[in-house]
Amino acid sequence: MIYIDKHAVIDDGVEIGPGCKIWCFSHLIAGSKIGSNCNIGQNVVIGPDVAIGNGCKIQNNVSIYKGVTLEDDVFCGPSMVFTNVFNPRAGIRKMDQARSTLVRHGATLGANCTIVCGVVIGEYAFVGAGAVVTRDVPAHALVYGNPAIRHGWVCQCGEKLDSNLYCPVCGLHYKSCADGLVLHRCG
Repeated sequence: MIYIDKHAVIDDGVEIGPGCKIWCFSHLIAGSKIGSNCNIGQNVVIGPDVAIGNGCKIQNNVSIYKGVTLEDDVFCGPSMVFTNVFNPRAGIRKMDQARSTLVRHGATLGANCTIVCGVVIGEYAFVGAGAVVTRDVPAHALVYGNPAIRHGWVCQCGEKLDSNLYCPVCGLHYKSCADGLVLHRCG
């Protein structure tokens, strides 16, 4: 079952998976694809050619523009921002210069952060509130600031890892890899 608030606008040609909730004043534009069990808050705009995976939570006042892909279980905090053209001008049409942005499985994008187009946010990365992301973020990295830089690592449960890459809450252990961190599996 899908819940769509009576004040939401869903264009023809939008694919919405089962179990989704779409709240008031949101607009899903033709050509967008929404996975199952997503929660789309109020006043959200999802542009054409946007792909959103399963289990994503998009809080109020988020616009997801053409070229953005969210894998499964991505959290977009309130009023966070995606861009899609690196150097826009009002008087010059530049949509042919749109850069794609990929947010990998389980990542969190904090309230009011800005994701500059053309980057990849790694699996389970955590972008702090208000951060401005101008380059790729490794898997499990905790980044914040302007520009965003790494201030540690986070577990897939969202807790900050200790200096030995152990999670103090769930006990998972990680090891470094080329793209950030991966779970450490013994044997």
